[in-house]
Order: sequence, then structure tokens, then C-alpha cells
Amino acid sequence: MRILDLLQQSKHKLLSLLIDPDKADTELLLQRIAAAEKAHVDLLLVGGSLITSGNMADKLSLIRQNTHIPIALFPGNSTHFHESADAILFLSLISGRNADLLIGNHVHIAAKIKNSGMEVIPTGYMLVESGKLTTAQYMSGTLPIPSDKPDVAVATAIAGELLGLKCIYLDAGSGAQNTVPTSMVAAVKSQIDLPLIVGGGIRSMQQAQELALAGADLIVIGNAAEENPEIVNQMASLLHQIKR
Repeated sequence: MRILDLLQQSKHKLLSLLIDPDKADTELLLQRIAAAEKAHVDLLLVGGSLITSGNMADKLSLIRQNTHIPIALFPGNSTHFHESADAILFLSLISGRNADLLIGNHVHIAAKIKNSGMEVIPTGYMLVESGKLTTAQYMSGTLPIPSDKPDVAVATAIAGELLGLKCIYLDAGSGAQNTVPTSMVAAVKSQIDLPLIVGGGIRSMQQAQELALAGADLIVIGNAAEENPEIVNQMASLLHQIKR
């Protein structure tokens, strides 16, 4: 099944594990893949706002050899593309006004992605204020949507849908102090007919449950899984019991 079809058609809420190639040596990466397999995680996202190690290909190859879970790229810029993934979240940072992240990087890599035959998921990426400066905010050079302004988030998400994007991703950023507010998630979900992805700062079962019940279709965790591998299995089990 194509990843977009999974996001659109799943009868229950989904869990994705975000893997930053810079943060995972071989042993740790194998442990995280094993935990994801055990938990029946729905999707692996690989990437991040800043990747400096230059070993994306090696990490993707290792992941591919050790799991049947679908793999989607979560690129910070056009250099984070590799053909061995199943799909790419073709992110347009619609919450900001940085032209490179709205369309510029896309132009540089578009032909290569098309020629690869990889599944492309046009995604409206929206940064939400999280209580601290995150890497995504700093690297993008954009202001996040204020966490107490759900109306701005709703208008932005609707604009993304009208432009033809296929998913909306609300992200507080890696290592966020606060998650995206459930009130914002609920407001956005009520006004769009697209799969809604939510990530950043999700560290507990309660947070994941509240966000899923508010309208998140796919919950993304990264740091929480690094700090507590057991939470992957627990969170997947919880989310798979929540019907859409």
C-alpha cells in the first residue's frame, strides 16, 4: 500500500518513528528498528532539519535491510534526498515566508525525484511555537505560528489544502518544550479533509492520546523513543485502539 493511501484510509490512528541519521550509530539504529518492528510502527520517517554526518545512504540501507516498515524521507533541504526510501514528504513550509522552503529547494531536486519513481507526498509543513527556539525554526529562518493563534493555523492549513497539498504536518520541532496544543489540532482538523500529522515534544502516552483524540491521524515521536524505547510499543498499542 502506498503511504498516502495508508494515511488516508487507515481505520485507526497511526504512529511514526522519526530517525535522525546524525543521532543513531549502527547499534542504536538497530535497536530502534527492532523496537519499531515489535511495536508494529506504521511508518519510519528519516531525516531532520540539519544532517551533517553525510551517511544518509548507509543509514537508509541499514534500515531497509532490517525492517519491512515503510520508509519516508523527512528532508530538511534538497540534499537530504536518497532513492532507497519508499516515499518522500515533499515539504512546503507554508507557515513561513522563506521562498527556498516554499518552492526553491523543490525546484533543485524535482527532476531527480520524478525520475526515481518514488512516491511523493506533497505536505504542508507548519511550525508551531513550542516554548523554545528549535532547530527547525532556526534553520528555516522563519517565525512559528503562535501556539495561542489557532485561527492562523486553520487559515494556513486551508490555504495548503486549496493549493492541492495532500497532507498537513503540524510540528512543534525536535526537542520542543511544549507540544502543539490540542485546541489547535482540533481546530485545524475540523476545517480540512486531509490527513493531519502532528509531531514535536510528544513525550508521554497522555499527550499522544490527547492529540490523537483531538484529530491527529499520525503521531510522530523521536526524542521520546531515544530516551525510553519501551514507549514505542506502548504508544503504538494505544494509538491503534483509537478509531478515526
